[in-house]
Amino acid sequence: MSTHVVLVTGGAGFIGSHLCLRLFDEGHHVICLDNYFTGRRENFGERHSELMLSGRFEFVRHDVVEPIILEADRIFHLACPASPVHYQYNPVKTIKTNVVGTYHMMGLAKRTKARILLASTSEVYGDPSVHPQPETYWGNVNPIGVRSCYDEGKRVAETLAMDYHRQHKVDIRIARIFNTYGPNMATNDGRVMSNFICQALQGQPATIYGEGNQTRSFCYVSDLIDGFCRLMEADTTGPVNLGNDTEITILELVETIGKVMGKPMEIIHKPLPQDDPTRRRPDLTLARKLLNYEPKVSLQEGLGRTIEYLARILDEQANAAEPN
Repeated sequence: MSTHVVLVTGGAGFIGSHLCLRLFDEGHHVICLDNYFTGRRENFGERHSELMLSGRFEFVRHDVVEPIILEADRIFHLACPASPVHYQYNPVKTIKTNVVGTYHMMGLAKRTKARILLASTSEVYGDPSVHPQPETYWGNVNPIGVRSCYDEGKRVAETLAMDYHRQHKVDIRIARIFNTYGPNMATNDGRVMSNFICQALQGQPATIYGEGNQTRSFCYVSDLIDGFCRLMEADTTGPVNLGNDTEITILELVETIGKVMGKPMEIIHKPLPQDDPTRRRPDLTLARKLLNYEPKVSLQEGLGRTIEYLARILDEQANAAEPN
């Protein structure tokens, strides 16, 4: 396999850190670019010193909203907070990251003739009226809602990618990511998976918004990274859905976490947030056909690994907070 100089924006984040390690282990020279808004060097854990000493891993602290000149022949553009808590914290900055940041990365890809993969999202489908969601579905997004800085931001990012491809012949790939979970999730990121697990670990009731009948499809992070790598080397621009197509209600997720942890969770209900999608499941027909993609990690197995990770992080946080 040929090796590349690979730039990963958002490389110290939850998904980006796993991708950086996969690329490093495959022998590539990896440039991890992150502004550390939600990313953390701690996501590389005990491998941090190995990366630093290898001579083929670089950390660059930078915000993609600002221009940068780098050399790379592969770019994975992941930079953007992906959980509502973080992307609604500064919605103007979120849309700038999606639009201006993508504009800068497409320009970099044009200059260096790099192949670039844009990490888009299932949120481009909004609250879908088509189920499951195929790539041909144009979505049902509220352009002035509280989530639109992310939803519409990613839709514009896809537009930019396609226009750079058509106008400047930039070699693009577009991945639409569905709900992903696993180690390196932040304990405070506000997504249902980490929320429920942290609440269970701390003996708190699970907070369910609405009745809990809304559905999601949860993909373990290693399966998503496999899809990324396959798409980058495939002969298609995309967009291609990547995720797991096993659909589960939020109530069923709480029950499953309780079973894996060996203790049922109490539940409290709160009002449903604005524009929260009622159903979400990827149509993976295209990914299976073009990429020979198949998620392998079951929900029970992935939950076990994620619970173990979040339990360790919560312990570390508790110990750090204790007075000496």
